Amino acid sequence: MDAGAPPYPPLEDRPIKNTIALFDVDETLTPARRTASPEMLRTLEQLRQKVAIGFVGGSNLVKQEEQLGAAAKLPVTSMFDFCFSENGLTAYKLGAELPSNSFIKWIGEEPYKELVRWILHYVADLDIPVKRGTFVEFRNGMINVSPIGRNASTQERNDYEAFDKQHKIRETMVAKMREKFGHLGLTFSIGGQISFDVFPTGWDKTYCLKHLEDEAKKPGGIAYTTVHFFGDKTSPGGNDYEIYTDPRTIGHSVKGPEDCLRQIRETFGL
Repeated sequence: MDAGAPPYPPLEDRPIKNTIALFDVDETLTPARRTASPEMLRTLEQLRQKVAIGFVGGSNLVKQEEQLGAAAKLPVTSMFDFCFSENGLTAYKLGAELPSNSFIKWIGEEPYKELVRWILHYVADLDIPVKRGTFVEFRNGMINVSPIGRNASTQERNDYEAFDKQHKIRETMVAKMREKFGHLGLTFSIGGQISFDVFPTGWDKTYCLKHLEDEAKKPGGIAYTTVHFFGDKTSPGGNDYEIYTDPRTIGHSVKGPEDCLRQIRETFGL
């Protein structure tokens, strides 16, 4: 997407009415933690001429800016009609911020500290090939937990992903956390290569659908009766599962950015 790109029709004038296409980020629009390809950006630009488009991801807006906006040299909030960072806890429509929410206010400081203490003790005792840094990342709507640490290099991430599939490090840790902290009303969702998210039940990616439902209530607002969602972690336990299977969406399971491109073109006739 470049500065000379054609303007987009107003949302109410998009040719395919009352329709929005929502996309996961990692392994859907981009390779994990890397930038979107020029081909993907061009395709999204073409799609935006037909329908409303948005992304919904667990990461914060800064990381999504790096992956989606950096290559285009544009603010990511100008590249999509709707931007749903942290599953929609931080949200933008046409560049304007929508109402937000906070995990720490919801859970309370003492339960939060108990949760983090347990995680750090557990990670300290894990016997895995490497440990790097940032094992708990605090975000507005959740915490992200990584046994290897989010500072791992790309190669270390790839190696850990293979190790995790064999030894089920994250799966085992999540099962123990569900048992220990089940009383707090939390959801534990495995996503990406090296981490999993912890957030209040109901604050998964379906949270962004609340914003779309609110649009219909605004004066002159659009009722998005057709919501397509494209994501890669669509199996039970994956962080796309809830929105992929939600009755309000049409789910598309992708195997990476190339497969996502193919499905976009087939679905919308690009």
